[in-house]
Amino acid sequence: MTIERYLKKQIVSDLKEKMVFLGGPRQVGKTTLAKSLMNNKKDQYLNWDLEQDKHLILKKGLNIDSNLIILDEIHKYKNWRSLVKGYYDKYYPDLNILVTGSARLDYFRKGGDSLVGRYHYLRLHPLSLMELNKNPNKSDLDALIKHGGFPEPFYKQSEVFTSRWQIERVSRVITQDLRDLEKVNEISLIELLAQALVLRVGSSLSIKSLQEDLEVSPHTVNRWIEILENLYYCYRISPFGKEKMKAVKKAQKLYLWDWSEVESEGARFENLVASHLLKFCHFQNDTLGLKTELRYYKNTVTEKEIDFIVLQKNKPLFAVECKTGEKDLSKTLVNDGKRLGIPKLFQVHLGKKESGHESTGKILPFTVFCKELNIP
Repeated sequence: MTIERYLKKQIVSDLKEKMVFLGGPRQVGKTTLAKSLMNNKKDQYLNWDLEQDKHLILKKGLNIDSNLIILDEIHKYKNWRSLVKGYYDKYYPDLNILVTGSARLDYFRKGGDSLVGRYHYLRLHPLSLMELNKNPNKSDLDALIKHGGFPEPFYKQSEVFTSRWQIERVSRVITQDLRDLEKVNEISLIELLAQALVLRVGSSLSIKSLQEDLEVSPHTVNRWIEILENLYYCYRISPFGKEKMKAVKKAQKLYLWDWSEVESEGARFENLVASHLLKFCHFQNDTLGLKTELRYYKNTVTEKEIDFIVLQKNKPLFAVECKTGEKDLSKTLVNDGKRLGIPKLFQVHLGKKESGHESTGKILPFTVFCKELNIP
């Protein structure tokens, strides 16, 4: 199975203007996507983790006659910024440079450097419904829910392979990537934290509860979760509420980049929806420069929630409620959604039922929702 990744055309377009930095989780398909852009024999792919490629990089042996040079994991090299800046300033636009990497690339990019203004940054997400099929069906959704959106287990579609892959990925992220990125001694406790977070997907995250379970300070728990976020293991979303509205709870909700780890059917589906919406937000940010955020809402008076609210330029764009079954329209979605001034209200599910209107609350299959909103 070969799927053209949703960022391919954007990368080609962006390379005409600047360098491109391609980030995202480990094993999400960055290298495969990058290599698919190589059009002739002169194009060059170099991986810092390969000794012969490392030697070429250190000897400044990049092929300046190439149309495209791909530097994979180059950010592990101490002087990588100076290297790519030098080649870009001297040879662009005749030479295009694509830099790929995961946690460290994003981490160092946020630190500020002399490359500002010389590159576009794009985040590659796991596979989503519209990548699999422009007219997605229930079987596409079932496979994605079961095996997750990371290419290798999704293409295999083997329960045993998916289970083994999950264990190996978490181990590599925590033991290898973590040591590369942070000086942390309590690796075993962070592994326990990761296991605990799987059971808290979709719920308001209680730092106090985690602190008590792990017997560490709240500050330490927060710091460890931030590390796991930097490693693309999990992500948090914050509550939405207008100023002076006392009914907004401060607790965040947490989701995993690999939703197939989640055991509960309802929580796994909610995680899959969250990941699709986060992908939509990042795509809007990275390709169009539109400030787009993913939030949720909880009314502490009624203790009811709206699962997701997407904001654009700090204003609600639409809200989404998740249900595994074909249930009646959520009163919280309709009542609180209207009160919060959200123009489009959707309730998505795993069945076939479709009714209502987005302005007053629309029930529809998640496959149809993705198509209507054109989520990449």
